[in-house]
Amino acid sequence: MPNVTVLVGTEKGAWILRSDAARKDWAIDGPHFKGWKVTASDRTPGGKYLVATASFVYGAAIHESRDLKTFRQIEKGPAYPEGAGRKMIQTWTIACGAKRHFAGVDEAGLFVSDDDGASWQPVPSLNDHPTRPSWFPGNGGLCAHSVLVRGDRLFVGISAVGVWRSDDGGKSWAPKNAGIPHVIEDKKLKEIGFCVHGLAFDPAAPDTVYRQDHAGMFRSRDAGDRWERIQTGLPASGFGFALAQHGRSVFSFPLESDEYRVPVDGKFRVYRSRDGGESWQALARGLPEAPTYANVLRGAMAVDGMNPCGVYVGSTSGEVYASADDGESWRRIPCTLPRILHVRAFRDA
Repeated sequence: MPNVTVLVGTEKGAWILRSDAARKDWAIDGPHFKGWKVTASDRTPGGKYLVATASFVYGAAIHESRDLKTFRQIEKGPAYPEGAGRKMIQTWTIACGAKRHFAGVDEAGLFVSDDDGASWQPVPSLNDHPTRPSWFPGNGGLCAHSVLVRGDRLFVGISAVGVWRSDDGGKSWAPKNAGIPHVIEDKKLKEIGFCVHGLAFDPAAPDTVYRQDHAGMFRSRDAGDRWERIQTGLPASGFGFALAQHGRSVFSFPLESDEYRVPVDGKFRVYRSRDGGESWQALARGLPEAPTYANVLRGAMAVDGMNPCGVYVGSTSGEVYASADDGESWRRIPCTLPRILHVRAFRDA
């Protein structure tokens, strides 16, 4: 029977959680990269894990592993060339495609690997886009934090710039923000100034994309050409960071507002839509009943792809909650970790 591995990245290292298909009992291994920020991970089609770290002493790096027990730092990881005028602060996301892998970084940029992660090169068509001089950082920095890959079609989300789409494997890019309110409006460049927080594909509908934005929750049914608000059942603000999807289920973690980035009324609740975002319901069974004001960051929610779907959320106060039944019920995994930045779930054969 398949097993599940969950990588939890924190401000002080990574912990590896392992369970069988029932996902009730968990073995906990760590910390790995003790004292380092662990900010992103993914697995290549060949089974290699790529894990991103960041350190104020040693800088940003990507490491590879076959077993999530031993790791080797990749020597030619994402790095801006000397004289680029940009600083490589950290890798925000890794997205492994069938043949090419992508990394979104801060300061905002996109890198690609054509050799299964052994080396990474910048994508100048986006990194040096003519609008670049007007890009403005969000509260978390100028970060390319979301990358979706489907064949030659790519989506990249950059705070507080917006969503970009490429239909030719990254050779050219077009902004895709129609229907989204501006956060910072440039008088000349109307196509930027949007603060996307997260993106998710609908695997059953190639042109459907979900977008957790600073301005609320949105959906596009035409590959980002036009966005519509989908907030029925969500708290009024629609504000949040975390977004994940499996099958017909879309998951989010709403917050009170931009100003007060805490759970609404102190209720730690995951919300789920099973009708393509038309309506949302709060999921509460097994989640904290007492007032809880820990947040869930944009990279700290994941699904495992099993049936029923497993859902995992990590909080800023170090708790990990797991559901083995598509969010219907939750268990807290018995550990308290440093502030959680990243959660990624892998289904193992």
